[in-house]
Amino acid sequence: MPATHSYHLHDEAGTDALGSALARILQPGLAIYLHGDLGAGKTALTRAMLHAAGHEGHVKSPTYTLAEPYSIMLDACMVTLIHFDLYRMLDADEFLEAGFREYFSRENICIVEWPEKGEAVLPAPDIEIALHVHGHGRDVELRALSDKGLECLARLKFAPNL
Repeated sequence: MPATHSYHLHDEAGTDALGSALARILQPGLAIYLHGDLGAGKTALTRAMLHAAGHEGHVKSPTYTLAEPYSIMLDACMVTLIHFDLYRMLDADEFLEAGFREYFSRENICIVEWPEKGEAVLPAPDIEIALHVHGHGRDVELRALSDKGLECLARLKFAPNL
């Protein structure tokens, strides 16, 4: 079932463009997991998605808070997007103890950086995105892992600036 899209993003503008394209396919109930080393662009991609989805304020990395909620408008409906960063989590049980599991619902969108830190307790993602620094840019691979993920990636319209 997995569908894969691979791109090379030459610069930050490419990351912003991909974030904008991803914002257009967001839908309630979607879980997106971001993989990549420190500095690979996980937060930058999330920030670009949020801004393209209409969030006008500051988008900070939730490294210390573990989760930051944002309200965005999708198809004339207000939706909560929760941006998780599990990098500093010492144990997957911290995720459960904080009550974060309840955010994964049909109403919210969850974007998770460092999902491997909570792998034992996280629900399966709809889309996984792997980012890798390559020269001055980054390589990105998007994989759909559910019917919802397949539907979203089928609607993705993105052509990196070559």
